[in-house]
Amino acid sequence: MFCRSIISRTLSHCRYRPAPLATVARPGSLQQRRCYMVPIVIEQDGRNERAYDVYSRLLKDRIVCLMGPVSQELSNAVIAQLLFLQSDSPKSTIHVYINSPGGSVTAGLAIYDTMQYVASPVATYCLGEACSMGSLLLQAGSPGKRFALPNSRVMIHQPLGSAGGQATDMQIHDSGR
Repeated sequence: MFCRSIISRTLSHCRYRPAPLATVARPGSLQQRRCYMVPIVIEQDGRNERAYDVYSRLLKDRIVCLMGPVSQELSNAVIAQLLFLQSDSPKSTIHVYINSPGGSVTAGLAIYDTMQYVASPVATYCLGEACSMGSLLLQAGSPGKRFALPNSRVMIHQPLGSAGGQATDMQIHDSGR
């Protein structure tokens, strides 16, 4: 019975519900995401008991988790956490744990800019993998505070780009080189 109550409390904090099978969803859309259980941490001090989801408890210890593909949603959450921790205690170190295959350049650069903007020192740790944009965010940590665990993987690749427009504009741009 105790186990059922913990599972039901955990499921009630689930951020996304599974999409019905008949739903057609674009890759990366909210309908396509599945529900993952977020563990609940229960703290007791004296007579008081508090229940936190694990990410809120880690944030209390100035730990930010950047897990999964870098997207606009993840970027917004990480930026908000960095700014909150900066306003809470500007001199204390913020610890960012990264396990990411990469993702959106604009979303990643928004996180990068915020990491450079905050006055707090930022320590970065690679768990698992930091590929593409994840590797850029790993190196964005403060000097001397960039770490990779022994079995982690860091992958850096050449930047990708494209050009488009009218042929005359392309010729003008090309002649400037």
